[in-house]
Amino acid sequence: MNSQAGSSFALIALLMFATGMGIPVMAALNANLGQHIQSPVAASAILFGLGCIVSTLILLAVGVPKLESFHGVSPWVFAAALLVAFYLISITWSAPRVGIGNAVFFVLLGQLVAAAVIDHWGLFGAVQSSLTMKRAIGLLVMAIGVWLAKKPR
Repeated sequence: MNSQAGSSFALIALLMFATGMGIPVMAALNANLGQHIQSPVAASAILFGLGCIVSTLILLAVGVPKLESFHGVSPWVFAAALLVAFYLISITWSAPRVGIGNAVFFVLLGQLVAAAVIDHWGLFGAVQSSLTMKRAIGLLVMAIGVWLAKKPR
């Protein structure tokens, strides 16, 4: 990896690390709202509404894609909206019941498994990266580490 690619990778890694840190914070805040108003679904709708406003403002600032750029896009890619809604409502409901750490543990475990499968077969247009024995052991170590960090006493 050249130095420019290395610094780009480092910046992306830092961004994703910060994003990862934001997930349990978002879960805790939205779970708090959901409990306060006694509706995880309403709390999620509020979060999506505010997120839509912020995303729209950023879109307007960076530029709206041309309509032609959507030609040939598979309708399946929009299933991501269903998955993010499922995630948000699920974590908003479950976090107050099992704790943020436990809820996020299972999310992370699911992410590790799904990411390995997606990468191995290059699903959904992802860059294909075979699941070698070395990667499988690394994923297993990560899963064990996440479990040890949050396992019940």
